[in-house]
Amino acid sequence: MRGVQRIERPSGLAPSRRRFLVAGAAAGGGLLLGLSLPGLGGRADAAEAAAFAPDAFIRVGRDGRVGFVVPQVEMGQGIYTALSMLIAEELEVPLAAVAVEHAPANDALYANPLLGFQVTGGSTSLRAFWEPLRRAGAAARTMLVAAAAEAWGIDPAACRAEAGAVIDDSGGRRLAYGELAERAARQPVPGAVRLKDPKDFTLIGTPAKRLDTPAKVTGSAVFGIDVRRPGMKIATVAACPVFGGMLKAVDEGPALAVRGVRQVVKLSDAVAVVADHMGAAKKGLEALRIAWDEGANAGFSTADLVRDLEVAAGGTGVSGDQAGDVEAALKGAARTHEAVYRMPFLAHAAMEPINCTVELRGDRCDVWLGTQVATRARAAAAEAAGLPPERVTIHNHLLGGGFGRRLEVDSVTQAVRIARQVVGPVKVVWTREEDIRHDLYRPCYYDRLSAGLDEAGAPVAFRHRVVGSSIVARWIPALFKDGFDFDAVDGAAGPPYGFPNLLVDYVRQEPPAGLATTWWRGVGVTHNAFVVEGFLDELAHLAGADPVAYRRALLDGQPRARGVLDLAAEKAGWGVAVAAGRGRGVSLLSGFGSHMAQVAEVSLAGDGSLRIERVVCAVDCGRVVNPDTVRAQVEGGIIFGLTAALYGEITLERGRVVQGNFDSYRMLRIDETPAIEVHVVQSDEAPGGLGEPGTCGIAPAVVNAVFAATGKRLRKLPIDSSELSAS
Repeated sequence: MRGVQRIERPSGLAPSRRRFLVAGAAAGGGLLLGLSLPGLGGRADAAEAAAFAPDAFIRVGRDGRVGFVVPQVEMGQGIYTALSMLIAEELEVPLAAVAVEHAPANDALYANPLLGFQVTGGSTSLRAFWEPLRRAGAAARTMLVAAAAEAWGIDPAACRAEAGAVIDDSGGRRLAYGELAERAARQPVPGAVRLKDPKDFTLIGTPAKRLDTPAKVTGSAVFGIDVRRPGMKIATVAACPVFGGMLKAVDEGPALAVRGVRQVVKLSDAVAVVADHMGAAKKGLEALRIAWDEGANAGFSTADLVRDLEVAAGGTGVSGDQAGDVEAALKGAARTHEAVYRMPFLAHAAMEPINCTVELRGDRCDVWLGTQVATRARAAAAEAAGLPPERVTIHNHLLGGGFGRRLEVDSVTQAVRIARQVVGPVKVVWTREEDIRHDLYRPCYYDRLSAGLDEAGAPVAFRHRVVGSSIVARWIPALFKDGFDFDAVDGAAGPPYGFPNLLVDYVRQEPPAGLATTWWRGVGVTHNAFVVEGFLDELAHLAGADPVAYRRALLDGQPRARGVLDLAAEKAGWGVAVAAGRGRGVSLLSGFGSHMAQVAEVSLAGDGSLRIERVVCAVDCGRVVNPDTVRAQVEGGIIFGLTAALYGEITLERGRVVQGNFDSYRMLRIDETPAIEVHVVQSDEAPGGLGEPGTCGIAPAVVNAVFAATGKRLRKLPIDSSELSAS
């Protein structure tokens, strides 16, 4: 029987009870509905509601507009719109009537039900709030209907809600929500509500225009980097170029001579130049003469890292998934096959570089930024400022890209340390070079695989050893038990394929101190999808089987996975011959509550240069809330994943990160972007996640297509064109 550690997010992260509602009168009149995540029952009067402020809440104002404090953050994934659609659907209001605002930092009120604290990540936003927010909207609707029935002296069953109003079906009377709000606040909170039947949905499942688009088009949207405070100074920083190194000495004179520079702030591991504007701060930083204590890592390189991983791969692993007896099955197999796969460090390189604005005033600290973890940011700021958390206010903003980087709070700690030496508010902005060279990277992985095949070429044993650093051990240490990192093997453990004998284990191997790793748009699945799908393609080739047919034969009892595989193959014209110099490759992914298959078609020029011509993707993400967002998420994920597959690599020389800007850490360009088709399966299942699957599945589809075109098997990313030209 397979182990229980087969990659469901650990239950210990989730609250013990379901969450529900409190209600009361809003300031200025109206109905407040608070979405209380730990769980509340019974009824609540106005005093009780006020005591829970600022809850995650729905506010129905006298003007009929619905204010929605969104528990998740918007970083380009369209979640403000999708979550608002859930509220609007059940509340029976037009989407345009919903006004969203960022939630304050509060784990007790805004915890992600799947993860147990206030966090946006793991493709969980819709999965976590699909039911709670619909129930919140349905409860609000029920109370408004009850208020109207009370006003008219009739049975609520004779009333219905529609377009922001309650209508008396028998008499044709109509009361707008704004007219009912105060009366509704005095209604008992329903202990149970009836959600709409999906066949009656009028908004969910339709292509809705995103609520955040107009402000982004006009430039009025405020990201963390846009924050302005009266009297604010701008600072930019330089940390020791060798990871783990410290500041030895600095000559401030050249920087202070730059017009607009106000001061130089020295930290133990970095220097900041504070100025009237970014231009002066940057010039001042460049003018500084800094001496660094480079420490023990000054000679460390990528070659050293790979050597350490290779040695660790020969150690003892911790099991993450096991079925049958792999060793016995390998010994009895008609044929065995082994391979080693490698993946590099990756930076996040979000379009908005790291920034954080801090204002310290006596016993108060205000922080303005864009973060995926508001309560963690508050805790970090409080510790750095020497204040209790209740004295710190986080002002969260739109994120110009997160990808996991803004799950970290290192920049918050640094900004507060700088602000403690500056009079008045200061905005700390990292240059692009600082952003890339002092990122927390996606781990570098080294994977060793072996398989046994029977006489017909079917796999009778599948063994996969994952070697790399543990993000969980640093980020959630309570869940790192007995040397096992559940995320490191995610996408390898619990596969959709029916391997009769399976062993997936993990060996932890950390880089030297000072070089931390973190989440990167689906860390475990992003890495393991490439490894498993590449190796499975190798087995299909050894068996002389078609790659799609080979996978399909292993998917008994997996109708959703088989469905997307069949759909992607059909839409891509799988089986129809391609022109010379071209090849098609396939990958299958089951993760984040979704299923996705991708077919990539590539071409190679005579010099070995590779072009991705076309990507066909089939996705079953359960119930679709906004089909436009589904397609956009998949398309964006594929482009992000292609960038990593073709160019993404952080390398080390003499303890330093070599890459520094988009010239050396390249992005996929518009003329390199393939035609992308996304085919969505209509499903009645609960929604799955989509922020990461598109990124995870593209690299294996591409390298499998390269093999189909050239016979060259690629087991390391990024793709090395020199290997292709040699083929």
